[in-house]
Amino acid sequence: MTRRDLVRASCASLAALFLRGASASAATSATREQNGPQRDLPAMKLGLVTYNLAAGWDLPMVINRCRQTGYQGVELRTTHAHGVEPDISVTRRKEVRQMFAESGLTLWGLGTACEFHRDNPALLRENIELTKRFCELARDVGARGVKVRPNGLVEGVAEDRTLKQIANALKECGDAGGDNGVEIWVEMHGAQTQEPRRMRRIMDLTAHPNVGVTWNSNPVDVTDGSVRDSFLLMKEFIRSVHINELTSGYPWRELFSLLKGVGYNRFTLQEIQGIESCSSEQDILRFMRYYRSLWEELSRSSASIEK
Repeated sequence: MTRRDLVRASCASLAALFLRGASASAATSATREQNGPQRDLPAMKLGLVTYNLAAGWDLPMVINRCRQTGYQGVELRTTHAHGVEPDISVTRRKEVRQMFAESGLTLWGLGTACEFHRDNPALLRENIELTKRFCELARDVGARGVKVRPNGLVEGVAEDRTLKQIANALKECGDAGGDNGVEIWVEMHGAQTQEPRRMRRIMDLTAHPNVGVTWNSNPVDVTDGSVRDSFLLMKEFIRSVHINELTSGYPWRELFSLLKGVGYNRFTLQEIQGIESCSSEQDILRFMRYYRSLWEELSRSSASIEK
């Protein structure tokens, strides 16, 4: 089998995987056209995290591909090819802001790797100060928030000490975000700290109106096939949502229903790897459109669960 045959076979498999969701979405769209707008359509929006799939795309490529496939917003992940980092010039910041303004896309957030859990005061201060610089960058380029994270607990350090350290750092970063008109979003991340009960503890210790969480759609959210208990712990703090494999066993329909039930009207952002063999422009756009079709079907068919 030639490489071209492999590409075709891989993309054909992808198409088959998404066919059911795409067909359902198309049917729903036809019904809407016949019956008029539906009042219960979700206010959630679909966006893209540039981690994984878009790590190698420059900024015009990110914007153009999102526009062509119906994505409405972007979270730009640090260290990736688009190069939107705290060290860019004032002129470049204005250019980035203008590019998004002209595109009609929302620059939803800046995804940093800043983390506050390590038992190292100098490193902790370095990460706090870098977060502050990202807040200034977010202000200048027009982003709504700055994503930070814990990345686990520290062996040999009392858990509550680590959680309080994270919370104290978040308070300082929350103040910096407020000074710049942006929010701080703590990703539910790290081998232990991604657990909802620990993340809730961090949020309770932080108690800052400008600090919320990025729901990260982790397997640990799920108990007996449901995310309800985890969601109820975190619902008041959810400011952004990362989503991944919509054909996985994660209870996506329930999650979307719960989000709708609390009136979530922000972004759910695709954070997923592409199919390596589907590397052409056409194949990437097809992949993104299939994902959007699945997202639309889940969004439209998920009944609101109010809690």
